[in-house]
Amino acid sequence: MVKTVEPMTSGPIWKRITLFALPILIGNLFQQMYNTVDSLIVGNFLGSSALAAVSSSGSLIFMMIGFFSGISIGAGVIVARLFGAQDKENLRTAVHTTVAFGILAGILMTLIGIIFTPQILKIMGTPESVMPESVTYLQVYFAGSLGFIMYNIFVGILQAVGDSRHPLYYLITSSIINLVLDIVFIAFLNFGVGGAALATVISQFVSAGLCMIQLMRTKDCYRLQLNKICFNKNILKQIFTIGLPSGIQNSITAFANLVVQSHINSFGEMAMAGCGAYSKIEGFAFLPITSFTMALTTFVSQNIGAKEYERTKEGARFGILATVILSELIGVVVFIFAQQMIAAFDPTPEVVNYGIAKAKTASLFFFLLAYSHSIAAIMRGAGKSIVPMVVMMAFWCVVRVSFLTITIPLTHSIYMLFIVYPLTWALSSIAFFIYYKKADWMRCM
Repeated sequence: MVKTVEPMTSGPIWKRITLFALPILIGNLFQQMYNTVDSLIVGNFLGSSALAAVSSSGSLIFMMIGFFSGISIGAGVIVARLFGAQDKENLRTAVHTTVAFGILAGILMTLIGIIFTPQILKIMGTPESVMPESVTYLQVYFAGSLGFIMYNIFVGILQAVGDSRHPLYYLITSSIINLVLDIVFIAFLNFGVGGAALATVISQFVSAGLCMIQLMRTKDCYRLQLNKICFNKNILKQIFTIGLPSGIQNSITAFANLVVQSHINSFGEMAMAGCGAYSKIEGFAFLPITSFTMALTTFVSQNIGAKEYERTKEGARFGILATVILSELIGVVVFIFAQQMIAAFDPTPEVVNYGIAKAKTASLFFFLLAYSHSIAAIMRGAGKSIVPMVVMMAFWCVVRVSFLTITIPLTHSIYMLFIVYPLTWALSSIAFFIYYKKADWMRCM
């Protein structure tokens, strides 16, 4: 018998949010670990050039997939709100419309990624020494776009109704599969960087399939029935109203990061490898941020749907505090042990020095990153996704790109690339703080 999921509209607030966030945190830990394993295996078996090729691909991947992931956030908000309001008929419609959108998005992403990857890498100024491996890695990766997008769609639905436990089980399974396939494809079959991408694609399809089976097996009102997958114009409009700003924000922010990556590329493959290794470590600081912001969005959406407004405010306060404290603790650990962590990926002294420099500049400011993401999550849960879009586009894109465009030619220093992140985190946090204190964000769409 498949257990039904209880809404987050009753019970102790701290317990509801924490118990929802904890499986996501553990799941994200496994996901970050298998992303890190990719880089560890690539760096140790294939060398610095291959590590640079894989590491420099992250910004492009996020730019391509981030748009559709943003739309799925809108879908999750709608599903959560309908679940909180116990509007079963519209909830069923929202689930099947969301899945239909995911299938279409996955097909489009596959075509766009495979066709345009070489051109985008050239625009980014990717060094010729790593270009062939970068193209191979990304084209294999984007060939599996349907698996990545459908996994995000299915997990978004499960988390929107308060089920963060099953996605954890499936993510652990796919992480183990990815690890085993990484070793087989790279260490034994000599598939190169394409093997690392293929291992990730296969494991992602497995986790998406397991999530789909869970949605088809549930006895609750959000059950997935394949013969009912279709688009509903009204629901799709609501999804795009909330999700489109998030999708645009993801893509434009990722574009700004592509600009940053292109500047890193100009300092050579040692800088690419060092900064890439650091980005894997930094990913662990994102774990509490991602986990609690997902919990915040779901909590706010469900409680607003149930018209529990005071409970919504209390939950928001707890979520912000927990996210900021946990991420900053991780930042302190990264600051202290940066050298040992970077060296695990590639012991080349120049690579390690670049990674340490970035870690020492940014890691103690993770609390600013956490605060900005927390407020953005609350705004999305309240249906005000335009607010985080405007703030993050202004500071994480316009200011970030403008700062680098001015300072890099003047200084020719890679430290400008490291400083720009905490600087723009601070500016967005100030803007969010002012808005959160003064605006009536509880007034929903």
